[in-house]
Amino acid sequence: MHPWSTYTVFAALGFRRYSAYRLATAAGAFTNTVFGLLRAPITMAVIGAAGGELAGYGALEGATYAWLTQAVLTPVNVWTWDELAQRIRSGDIAVDLARPVDLQGAYLAADLGRAAFQVLPRGLPPLLVGALVTGLAMPTTALPYVLGLLALTLGVCVSFALRWLVNLAAFWLVELRGVLTLHMVAVGALSGLTVPVHWFPDWLARIAAASPFPSMIQAPVDVLTGRVEGVEALGVIGVQAAWCLGLLLVGRAVLARGVRRLVVQGG
Repeated sequence: MHPWSTYTVFAALGFRRYSAYRLATAAGAFTNTVFGLLRAPITMAVIGAAGGELAGYGALEGATYAWLTQAVLTPVNVWTWDELAQRIRSGDIAVDLARPVDLQGAYLAADLGRAAFQVLPRGLPPLLVGALVTGLAMPTTALPYVLGLLALTLGVCVSFALRWLVNLAAFWLVELRGVLTLHMVAVGALSGLTVPVHWFPDWLARIAAASPFPSMIQAPVDVLTGRVEGVEALGVIGVQAAWCLGLLLVGRAVLARGVRRLVVQGG
């Protein structure tokens, strides 16, 4: 079988795995929508208190940001994930390593399949409700959506690469709850999930810009809403691609080191 066909199979398995939980998907979509109903008016109120505009966001743009972040947070997967860590602790990772397929590539393909499923059933309901309740300020041309889909895919890849690195800590740590919590806090604070990164004070904006976290949420939303266009949008996507490639390469190196440690210890 051609290697790409193998990864396509893993992506299809990831898609099918999450499509099986229809009730959980419906409950998640409901929750995302409810949080959108809470966040959108709060965001609009903050902008109103700031004089009707804040860092380029009017009330409608702020509401759109709140709804769109609710739509993309599940496909991107900003939450903790410890499946790989559990397999490392149980020793099942040895079975994975014995398979004639690249471990990181297989997990990434499965995660992209998961995200592909979750885009519509988890992302569309908040946007539909947002369009009815507050309205949405979205582009009227096709290009932002094409580039936005690419940016969203890269956001998923960056998220996966970070979660992969966090899970690999299980080669050295017995308990990962602290690392998982720290990762979730960093994502919530610096990705643009809570408030736009453009609202940050300069010192915090510089910290965020030097991290991969805005590439997960802020970048896809900026491209999808047309806040960045043309060359600027391509620049944002380029930054995402650089973070994605860099983190995946670091993840491969850390995995190789962890496997060597496992072999040396006879695990």
